[in-house]
Amino acid sequence: MSDEFELDTDDLARRMDGALSALRTEFASLRTGRASGSMLEPVQVEAYGQMTPINQLGTVNVPEPRMVTINVWDKAMVSKVEKAIRDSGLGINPQTNGTIIMLPIPELNEQRRKELTKVAAQYAEHARVAIRNLRRDGMDQIKKAKAKHLSEDDAKFWEDEVQDLTDKHIKLVDQALESKSHEIMQV
Repeated sequence: MSDEFELDTDDLARRMDGALSALRTEFASLRTGRASGSMLEPVQVEAYGQMTPINQLGTVNVPEPRMVTINVWDKAMVSKVEKAIRDSGLGINPQTNGTIIMLPIPELNEQRRKELTKVAAQYAEHARVAIRNLRRDGMDQIKKAKAKHLSEDDAKFWEDEVQDLTDKHIKLVDQALESKSHEIMQV
């Protein structure tokens, strides 16, 4: 192998892992019929002149399997938090009691489960695209090095490394999607 060129596969793997991590965060926001504080993570509230996550405006608790509560610290923010939840597309109708917002989690019907499975598939496809874009970045680095000084054998070696990394991460995305789809469809 050439001493002059070495592709940073660790950096590529780290960035691909980041795409997987983002996918897991998006999956956590999908309701599966059970209450979870993580379902509120993507919801942002216009507070103090900037977009703020709900968990920075109050305490999120799950007192029952079908209930999430948010104890909002600033009374002035209660209506803004409530509006953000309504507008988030989670399909939850918040109920306010002073500074506590209660989110009763309704049972999912079959149609809603199928819709959520489609949303999960879209999230997975976004992750696959991100991973493929990182693959392209790696291949572009190899092409540039090949144009300068990299031999055909070394280029082939690095291309195989990048492809193996890509295949491994795409497989992990597919496994995560299959697991989440099964979880959503479970009654």
